[in-house]
Amino acid sequence: METSHLPASPTRADRDVYSVSRLNREVRVLLERGFGSIWLEAEISNFSRPSSGHWYFSLKDAAAQVRCAMFRQRNMLCPFTARDGQKVLVRARIGLYEPRGEYQLIIDHMEDAGLGALKRQFEELSARLAAEGLFAAERKRSLPALPKRIGIVTSPTGAAVRDILHVLARRFPAVPVLIYPVAVQGAQAAGELIAALTLAGRRGECDILILARGGGSLEDLWAFNDEGLARAIVASPIPVISGIGHEIDFTIADFAADVRAPTPSAAAELVVPDVEEWLTAFVRFGTRLQRCMRRQLDERGERLRWLRQRAALVSPAARLAQQAQRLDEFELRVTRAMRRRLGAHGERLRWLIGRAALVSPVERLHEAAARHATLAVRLRAAGLERLRRARERLAALARTLNAVSPLATLERGYAIVSIEGGEILRDAADAAPDAIVVARLAKGHIRAKVQK
Repeated sequence: METSHLPASPTRADRDVYSVSRLNREVRVLLERGFGSIWLEAEISNFSRPSSGHWYFSLKDAAAQVRCAMFRQRNMLCPFTARDGQKVLVRARIGLYEPRGEYQLIIDHMEDAGLGALKRQFEELSARLAAEGLFAAERKRSLPALPKRIGIVTSPTGAAVRDILHVLARRFPAVPVLIYPVAVQGAQAAGELIAALTLAGRRGECDILILARGGGSLEDLWAFNDEGLARAIVASPIPVISGIGHEIDFTIADFAADVRAPTPSAAAELVVPDVEEWLTAFVRFGTRLQRCMRRQLDERGERLRWLRQRAALVSPAARLAQQAQRLDEFELRVTRAMRRRLGAHGERLRWLIGRAALVSPVERLHEAAARHATLAVRLRAAGLERLRRARERLAALARTLNAVSPLATLERGYAIVSIEGGEILRDAADAAPDAIVVARLAKGHIRAKVQK
């Protein structure tokens, strides 16, 4: 009997057993190394932004979706904040979120994609300029009733300029027109529009400007959504009326303009009046003027006739004679009054001169000077006399003091004896043997030693 031998099972030491963490880590490395950076265009869904500032969302198309993460250091460089439903173009790295084993994209760069980006850019710029007051109604100027010259800033070959010229020729052909040719589409269009507005404002050849372009898509009209163009319209010293696209089209230039017309033809309708209406109004005003003139002439004729009748009753020559006589009378009265006034003032002046002589300060000054000199002499004499008496008194006091002074006693041959450094000796018993005594004389001192 034969027995079959099965291969022996490998021991645990021979097996390479993966942990889940190791598996996810190695799969992540394989994904990152295998793809590198890729570009992806899709729509955002399930967008969230926690307190950390990181962005977490899904990118999807019609058939699939993938989880994505854009960390704070990267999304801070994004010029907009992503939101659900937004179509974006991203540059990403493929990775794996190891704790959950989920495959995801790490977003390094994000751009807005599609027509929605232009619309959002339009809305953001419109809101910012409106907040600055560029679209405020109180800033906008009224259009002249009849412009002396009309400036048109548009393409010289487009349908818009032909429509405008046709309407102007029909409504009021007498107004001259000046065209500032520019490109109205493309990368250079906004710069040419700004330059044309600046040139028109500097030259001052027109008193109204039409900024016009025919209809088109949002991309076609994008030059009229330029921020610099909006500011140039606001800064223009000439009122600007916009006629861009169709009635449903709105641009930043429409908001910044002083008046917005729905179409280029409508802009032409607004800048000039209808000549037929003006002619009708002229006829009506002429009729009213004739009636007013006739009424004025009738009223002035009646007043003239009344004045003629009144002039016949009152002769101007007689009135002039009366006024001349009255003038002579006033002249005589004024002369007499002036003489009386001058006489009264003369008398008062003479009286004041005499009174001034009586109270002249010169005599009083002489008297005061003499009195001052007398008082000065008396003061000096009194001072000398007082000084002499004081000296005599001082001498008497000095003699009295000298008489009782111990110095005078010393002059007569006496001496003052005292223990050296001690008191005056009045008793010989107070001087012990070998003591040092000092005798003060009238002139000098004697120092002696006591023997007994």
